[in-house]
Amino acid sequence: MRHSVALTVLLLAGCGSSTPPAETPSTSTTAPAAESSAPAAAADAAEAEEDPKKIPDACAGDNKDACQMPKGFVKRLCSGVYPELALMFFQKGTPWRRAYVSVKEAAPFNGLGGPSSEEKLTFDEELLVLVERKVDTGGMQVSGAGSSYDLLRWDGTCVTLSAEEVRLTAPPKPKHATIPWRILEDPTQNALLANEPLAKVAAERKKECKGATMGAVSAKCEKADKALNDLVADAVRGGTTVPKPAKVP
Repeated sequence: MRHSVALTVLLLAGCGSSTPPAETPSTSTTAPAAESSAPAAAADAAEAEEDPKKIPDACAGDNKDACQMPKGFVKRLCSGVYPELALMFFQKGTPWRRAYVSVKEAAPFNGLGGPSSEEKLTFDEELLVLVERKVDTGGMQVSGAGSSYDLLRWDGTCVTLSAEEVRLTAPPKPKHATIPWRILEDPTQNALLANEPLAKVAAERKKECKGATMGAVSAKCEKADKALNDLVADAVRGGTTVPKPAKVP
């Protein structure tokens, strides 16, 4: 009887010792899944740590040839209208890529859901590249197929254009969207008025337009307004520095 009990105990012990090897493979198969999620988690953390109050002054990421702003900032920028920031970003020496309208006319559609300008884009208008969206063509080399850009205009609004509607080579005389001089912050206006020719035309504009903000204006007012716009763009392109605006995304 004692022999049979001892045999039973030994058999039970042998069965129990066979359990750990069966569990070992399941533990090793979970490791790759955890590792594959690491890059996505790191990217989410980097975006979460972006300073919402910081105005970018350098390219996001390592690709300096395709210099872009942080995506979080672009979303905020394109949800409103920021003409002072546009002047800052268009200043001479900034790292942002310039693009130019390559079609006769384009609709001012903001693909990021924010406000759009009522002014259509015309041939040779200068823009800043905010985000380039490339489409995977499965290895086929199809120039510009489905790709698009989110861009900033001189008036502080964003616009989305297809790759076929823009080019990255500068024309001899780039154009610009209408700069809303009347609503620019005082520090921005004062910085620009340090340019003597610009200050002279600004005074002429004020006299001819007589405070008009909407409706019909005289031909002289329109002429002075256009001349002032061109001088603002020339000053910014030429190196005039404008201050950080109070209104930021």
